[in-house]
Amino acid sequence: MRIVDVNEFYSPTGGGVRTYIDRKMAVMADMGHELIVIAPGRRDWVDDRRGGRIIYVKAPGMPFDANYGLFWDAAPIHALLDRLAPDIVEASSPWRPAWIVGKWQGSARRVFFMHNDNVAAYPMRWFERFAAPEAIERSFAWYSRYMSRFLAHYDAVLTNGPALAKRLTARGVRIDGAMPLGIERGHFSPALRDERLRADLLADCGLGPDAHLLLGIGRHHPEKRWPLVIEAVRRASRSRRIGLVLIGDGYERRRLERLAAGAPNICLRRPMYDRARLAAIMASSDALIHASEAEPFGLVASEAMASGLPLIVPDSGGCAEVADRHCAELYRARDAGAAAEAIGRLLNRDPALLRRAATVAATRVRTDVEHVRDLIAYYEALLPRRQRVAA
Repeated sequence: MRIVDVNEFYSPTGGGVRTYIDRKMAVMADMGHELIVIAPGRRDWVDDRRGGRIIYVKAPGMPFDANYGLFWDAAPIHALLDRLAPDIVEASSPWRPAWIVGKWQGSARRVFFMHNDNVAAYPMRWFERFAAPEAIERSFAWYSRYMSRFLAHYDAVLTNGPALAKRLTARGVRIDGAMPLGIERGHFSPALRDERLRADLLADCGLGPDAHLLLGIGRHHPEKRWPLVIEAVRRASRSRRIGLVLIGDGYERRRLERLAAGAPNICLRRPMYDRARLAAIMASSDALIHASEAEPFGLVASEAMASGLPLIVPDSGGCAEVADRHCAELYRARDAGAAAEAIGRLLNRDPALLRRAATVAATRVRTDVEHVRDLIAYYEALLPRRQRVAA
């Protein structure tokens, strides 16, 4: 089967989407399928990979994030789709790509794959001080109606997990199925825990090895709510010795640096592309803390769980969906005080029992192979019988 993904969110310097697609391409290749990504780039060029390729089409950059581009012209994308003759075409951006793929005249099955919730990520955050969540939802019902118009052109509408499916269905958006993502579980393991590395990370926070080490990983973007995490750690640190290491980057970095100023127990680190090193840091920490209730799936939470790392996460969103309650504390979303209390609850647990529960949970994390296998089975069922046999 040949799948073409017209993906505005793919970038060679991107985060979760790039990681997901690169791994998905490799897994599909192992299963005998081909994945080709059409992505915006600064110039036209092709990056050949095992089992597929990334075709970059020259496009304007995103105004507020130089890592990404924006599609506008349909002609070059339609020409590529005509030439590639895919079995399935995927789209995930609700802006121009949704219409470009939806109105392409080819015979392939079209699938819209929902990776994010723009209402939760933006207006719910922008206006939370002025109105209740229900009122904000009602005010932005027009966005759901807009999505329904382009989704009418698609054969199937999928989400990357149950959290997003529940939200969108509640708004009246058509959802045909949830395809929970998975991770490369073998890359992460509780066995990678390194007490010397843990001590070094705590030393960077000005603390000794008897302190607690919390880890935060993600883009420095407002929807991640890192200021809430910093405030929660400040509050929790009044009664215990806690170090926080935040790994990531983005246009909010300077703000986070200002918020962390004067708090030597909070250490900001640049993104880490050495996955073996990152896996070791995960396994060597005491808990992962996250604050984005807009997270549609929670890949980083799954990676942390596969590393044997307990979670401190909000009570709504993708991280809450994947959290194992035996080794996690949930707190009221958007509430720094509740997050501080959740930190205290987790650190008050028996460390040996908590670590044992987290080690068991690590073996249950969904894998990317399981995700791709389920996705391929769904796509094969969409194809006409003759095409299915050929695939």
